[in-house]
Amino acid sequence: MSTTSILSTKILLSHQKQALLDAGFSVTEANFIKTENSDFDLKKINDNLIFTSQNAAQSVFLHPKVEELKSKNVFCVGIKTKDLLEENGFNVVVYVDYASDLAEIITLIYSNESFTFFSGNLRKETLPKALKAAKVNFNEIQVYETTLTPQKIKTSVDGILFFSPSAIESYLKDNKIKNEICFCIGETTAEALEKTTRNIIVADQPSVDNVIEDVIEEYK
Repeated sequence: MSTTSILSTKILLSHQKQALLDAGFSVTEANFIKTENSDFDLKKINDNLIFTSQNAAQSVFLHPKVEELKSKNVFCVGIKTKDLLEENGFNVVVYVDYASDLAEIITLIYSNESFTFFSGNLRKETLPKALKAAKVNFNEIQVYETTLTPQKIKTSVDGILFFSPSAIESYLKDNKIKNEICFCIGETTAEALEKTTRNIIVADQPSVDNVIEDVIEEYK
């Protein structure tokens, strides 16, 4: 029986890669996107803060005036983002798995509050669009930049791990998806593949570890 080969479209943490190797997979890794912190001003900050990614949180932590933000309530997307913010002294009052859920909670329950959204340049329209439509008072500060780093993968693989719509866009620039099973971290990522393939498995919880569990489950 030949070894099942997996491609991860980002470099995994060593324990994540090890879990796949221990389960008998061969693993190829490459970063299909690159994120860099942007320079930004912390002025006109509203009463509540929104973070939809760990990248945004990491960038804000580096700002010299970060301490001034810690008195504010935080709304965030993703358990990992929540944990990271709380470890750094922020008060997370609402966290959900998807930006669409956050948009719904804010527009239904917190529409009289004001918000500052810390975002990246390739962020989806989901949240800003919903807040604008509901006339919620918010502003947006771009705190990191994502660039695509496409590359040709020469080895043939059985499964591909995708962690963002940007990485899918980057992968498809130089590669085609044929019969590979695509393992996606969440619904938004899976939606970016719908026109390309039907072979999609979406993690129950949007975390890298869940994606890896799905891979092991699928082929065992």
